Amino acid sequence: MTDDRMKGDKLLCEIFKSSRKEEMYLYVDKRQGLKEVPEALLERFGKPVSTMTLILTVDKPMARAKASDVIAAIREKGYYFQMPPAKEEYLMDLYRTPTEARY
Repeated sequence: MTDDRMKGDKLLCEIFKSSRKEEMYLYVDKRQGLKEVPEALLERFGKPVSTMTLILTVDKPMARAKASDVIAAIREKGYYFQMPPAKEEYLMDLYRTPTEARY
């Protein structure tokens, strides 16, 4: 991406959530939209649902990613793909453990 708007320390970012998997997100440049996202990824992602648009800066605090990494990925590939957080192993064990009904 060689557009001059893609340089500097901020980026107008649109965030899409997956219609198939909770907590799976795609971050893209608002002006480019989803056109740089590979078709195979979009098939896995499901129908993208726009959740928000924001001005992303390198010092912006984010919950699960470094803003500088997100900006760099969008500038290099055209998108940043965020997978859901890994489940804690003990939670998976609790899920697999059969429960008994007590009355």
